[in-house]
Amino acid sequence: MTVGRKQRREKLLAAAQRAVVTHGAGVRLKDVAELAGLTSGAILYHFPDVQTLLLEANRAGMERFYDDRMRTISEIGAPDEKLVVTISSGLPRDSDDEAVKLLCELGGAAGRYPVYAAMLTALFDRQVAMYQVILESGAASGVFRLQQPSETIARNIVALEDAYGYRMVARHGSIDNAVATGLILDFARLATSHPLDTPAIPSSAAKEAP
Repeated sequence: MTVGRKQRREKLLAAAQRAVVTHGAGVRLKDVAELAGLTSGAILYHFPDVQTLLLEANRAGMERFYDDRMRTISEIGAPDEKLVVTISSGLPRDSDDEAVKLLCELGGAAGRYPVYAAMLTALFDRQVAMYQVILESGAASGVFRLQQPSETIARNIVALEDAYGYRMVARHGSIDNAVATGLILDFARLATSHPLDTPAIPSSAAKEAP
């Protein structure tokens, strides 16, 4: 794939993500075309149909919450620091975070679109497994003393990320990124018997970064 074509595909995926946030999961091809500044025919040159485009766009939107986090924590050795960084990077940057708005739209439509339900379930399970590895590594090295099975703790952390993320994009006045991060860390401290002092978070994981 040429650089130009790759860039056009990325532009279309970004437009499709914005279209889902703006128009909901039932977005139409013309909605994406309008946001991309292209004709519907030009979009179909890159994707066989709107369903394929939307699936690719939604999959790309989910990468931040698993693939990007895995890359970030792969450079961190200490399990306590790794846990803090993972939690802090699983929340919206602010109430206008489009990636999180996209996931909220998909969650609301999951009952009508089984493929979205399957994608969100897979993302949840992968995030749980990600946390389990961190928790079990910390327990094995004596850094953590887990108060519940690692899967239970991991599921609760991911569920808290989802819940506080939704409250943030719903513009709850008293919950921002710092507050939500602190609340989830409070649970993690109880669950791991570790103070989890917040370290300097790498810029790639910082939630205030654009």
